[in-house]
Amino acid sequence: MNLNESIRMSLRSLLANKMRSALTMLGIIIGTGAVIGLLSVGQGAQAAITEQIQSVGSNLIFVLPGELEQGGVRNMMRNWNPLTREDAEAIADPERTTYVAAVAPVINRSATLTYQGESVDVSVVATTPEFEQVRNYRPEYGEFFTTGDEAAESRVALLGAQTAEDLFGQLDLAIEETIRINRVPFKVIGVLEGKGGMGFSGMQDSVVIVPLSTAMRRLFSGRFLSERGQRVDIISVSAMDEDSIDATIEEITWILRERHDIQYEEDDFTITSQEEILEVFDQATNVFTIFLGAVAGISLLVGGIGIMNIMLVSVTERTREIGIRKAVGARRSDILGQFLVEAVVLSVIGGLVGIGLGWAIAAVVNTLDAFTTYVSPQVVGLGVGFSLAVGLFFGIYPASRASNLNPIDALRYE
Repeated sequence: MNLNESIRMSLRSLLANKMRSALTMLGIIIGTGAVIGLLSVGQGAQAAITEQIQSVGSNLIFVLPGELEQGGVRNMMRNWNPLTREDAEAIADPERTTYVAAVAPVINRSATLTYQGESVDVSVVATTPEFEQVRNYRPEYGEFFTTGDEAAESRVALLGAQTAEDLFGQLDLAIEETIRINRVPFKVIGVLEGKGGMGFSGMQDSVVIVPLSTAMRRLFSGRFLSERGQRVDIISVSAMDEDSIDATIEEITWILRERHDIQYEEDDFTITSQEEILEVFDQATNVFTIFLGAVAGISLLVGGIGIMNIMLVSVTERTREIGIRKAVGARRSDILGQFLVEAVVLSVIGGLVGIGLGWAIAAVVNTLDAFTTYVSPQVVGLGVGFSLAVGLFFGIYPASRASNLNPIDALRYE
């Protein structure tokens, strides 16, 4: 019996029991749809996170206080000294560095922002004008504050897109208005372009950016003074280009070790690049995607068990038919092939319908506007291939059992 004849007989057998065949395929349909849908969600989340991290700034390097221990846990007690604004100025000194493009010291704290009775909790980013270049924050309306504003301790502020929308409803309406940050009045001189999603320090659009000197004097008076100078939380550094990131990190390391009087001890600071952060997130999202795929794969296995059960029932029901076919000359391989093809046809049809279900799951997730899912050909191929493999694997035992029936015993079966 050739393959075409086996497929035709399989389809006739499946159509003879439409309801049972549909219920058998249901597990494969759900499993394949779950594999495609969940893997597309995982890939979409990974792409969204990558885009958001890259939007923070190009060639970005972060300098943080404290030593980063093995496993990524920061030791804030044993080997920790604060970073200061003076450290940032030393890193920015063109006479000491070759590959540094710009430097922005940052203090990041939560605060309540109010305007005409409306209030919103935001992240206050106190920094210098170089922050615009280093972290790629561009005003959509208005302008960034200047070195003169920083030197004069001016009470000016830029609002993140989400912050401006929450308080004013329309972004351009915020310009020239007076807001209060922890009851201190500030004039809005700019509204930032929307970035969306999570940044290195939280929601990138739910922020208000103010001059560092102003924040130290009027918002956080006295709380950021140390023996070594004006303490900051993070120093953000932009390298000249991607190829010079390692050289820039080496320059920063030597400058800070000299300033912190470190000779033979371990560094009391941590330097990490945007690329390293991206690698960490990629690893995490890859694990997440694999986990989703494994959970969905369980559904396919359950569907495969359903195929095996139904095929065993089919073998029992068609025992006499098998005996007649063997009596008239059908070979063992013919019987084996027929039942194996039936199992494969069930899984392939279920897999094809499951593709549509997977696309539907991805489309529903897209309507949530969290991120855009990505249904790649590789994911579709994996889902269909897995369903085909399940059909083959769970169809082998029933097919083998049918082919091994004794023709005399099969003919006597009632």
